[in-house]
Amino acid sequence: MAFSYTRTVHFPDTDAAGVVFFARYLSICHEAYEESLAAAGIPLATFFADHGLVIPIAKSEATYLRPLLCGDKLRVEVTPTRLSENSFALDYVIWKTGSADKRAAVARTEHVCISSKTRERLSPPPALATWIDAK
Repeated sequence: MAFSYTRTVHFPDTDAAGVVFFARYLSICHEAYEESLAAAGIPLATFFADHGLVIPIAKSEATYLRPLLCGDKLRVEVTPTRLSENSFALDYVIWKTGSADKRAAVARTEHVCISSKTRERLSPPPALATWIDAK
């Protein structure tokens, strides 16, 4: 199920040329990921704590379609997709909003659920599995 997150580009997001620094796109996507989890009722304070299971990003990629500047208004759409019993992907579309919304970037992160002690793959906790599989 797609989730939408809105934000404004802030000065610390930009580089010396005045455009959003390439790595900040993934940070903005991660903000949207966190907001999506919170909106689904998953408490972030415990989600990101180590309770024997951690969910690192195993892969990330982004395509930058147009520059974003300080003050630009954004909408980030997040869509989770299950990849396997213990992994999932998050697909993001970053829109520059205004008189005509325009795609500014697309990104994807792939996550794997693992034991924090053994690094063996584990199934996601029930609340996360429900969030991933929601249509």
